[in-house]
Amino acid sequence: MNSEIQHYIDLIAVLTQKEFKVRYKNNLLGYLWSVGHPLAFALVFFIAFKVVMKVKIENYPLFLITGLFPWQWFNNSVNASPMIFLGNASIIKKVNFPRDLIPLTQVLQDMIHFVLAIPVVVLFIFIYHKSPSLSWIYGIPALLALQFMLTHGICLMAASINLFFRDLERLIIILTSILFYFTPVVYSETMIPDQFKPYLVLNPLALLMVSWRNLFLGNPLNPAYLAITFAYATAALGAGYLIYKKLSWKFAEVL
Repeated sequence: MNSEIQHYIDLIAVLTQKEFKVRYKNNLLGYLWSVGHPLAFALVFFIAFKVVMKVKIENYPLFLITGLFPWQWFNNSVNASPMIFLGNASIIKKVNFPRDLIPLTQVLQDMIHFVLAIPVVVLFIFIYHKSPSLSWIYGIPALLALQFMLTHGICLMAASINLFFRDLERLIIILTSILFYFTPVVYSETMIPDQFKPYLVLNPLALLMVSWRNLFLGNPLNPAYLAITFAYATAALGAGYLIYKKLSWKFAEVL
């Protein structure tokens, strides 16, 4: 049993390392791109919402990056997922290993980038004369686990279905773009009109992004938000593996 677990860990490590090499091949700035992307969007949203529209949110640049950094992890993983099996077709055909590890390593890679970007969040926290909270000790691992489960489940579904329905790639890009504006990332959940606030719970990303922001800004985590997010994450992961198991035996026919 221990040797089997070690085998899985070694496979994940090798696949993750491969993804990093592919991602940063001939890329001089490397890691800086993963930090610069959300910072560039934060600048755009700051000009649009704070300078032009003058939204009344305190420390708005800090508010933005505490939402944009975790969102980027989800967005990057999900948008890349439809092509993940197709992009690794040569490995899938030549090597016998659990195929579900490929989407998993994609999500893991983006999670590592997010974790490595947290020091940038800390820098902004200090710039705005705040400090990290002790709740980070348990809050960050808890939210990492919830977002990993949720994202991996969605990615596994998308990667599996896209082999049989190739238009899914474009559809997902549209859906994630729409979901971004329905998620409190660049605006606060308190700004949502009262009659629409009950519907916030229908967005599986909303309470997770709010929880990340609350954690980074030193506000207490809402146990109800965590419980609802856990329910979504468990459902997504279960659905992802169910769809994968139903379709995986046909992968060789369509790759």
